[in-house]
Amino acid sequence: MKKTIMLVVMILALAGISNAQGKLGLGIIVGEPTGISGKMKISSDNAFDGAVGWSFNKYGAIHVHADYLNNIVKLGNDLPLYIGIGGRVKLSSGTDDSRIGARIPIGIVYEPSTKPFDLFIETVPMLDIVPSTEFNWNAAAGVRYYFK
Repeated sequence: MKKTIMLVVMILALAGISNAQGKLGLGIIVGEPTGISGKMKISSDNAFDGAVGWSFNKYGAIHVHADYLNNIVKLGNDLPLYIGIGGRVKLSSGTDDSRIGARIPIGIVYEPSTKPFDLFIETVPMLDIVPSTEFNWNAAAGVRYYFK
C-alpha cells in the first residue's frame, strides 16, 4: 500500500512540474506491460518516459520502468524513430520472480504537430541483473495525451 501511495505522489509531482511547461503526456500502454504510460519531453528530440503496469510474462507482477529516449532519425514529419536506455523493476508477490534490469527501448512514435497526443510502438531488449543475469524482451504500443 505504501508503494502505491508513493507512486501516485510521484506521478502527481511529475505532472505538476512538467504541466507548467506543457510537455507532459499521460496515457495507456498495452502489451508487456499493460498499464499507465507517461512521457516528459525535455526537447524536440529528447524525453523521459515511464510506465506502471501489469506484466503477464511468466507470473503476473507489477512492472515499473523509466527510460531516457532520443529521437535518432525522422521517418516522416511527425514520425521519429527513437532509442533509449533505462531500467525496470518487476515486483512479484508469492513467487521468486521479482526482477531488476536494464532496458534499451527502440520504437516509432507518431507525434502530430497540430494535435496534443502521440501514438507509439516499441520493442525492448532487457538484461535482468537481479536476482540473476537473464536476457528478456518486452513489446508494447500506446497512446498519450499532452496537457497544456
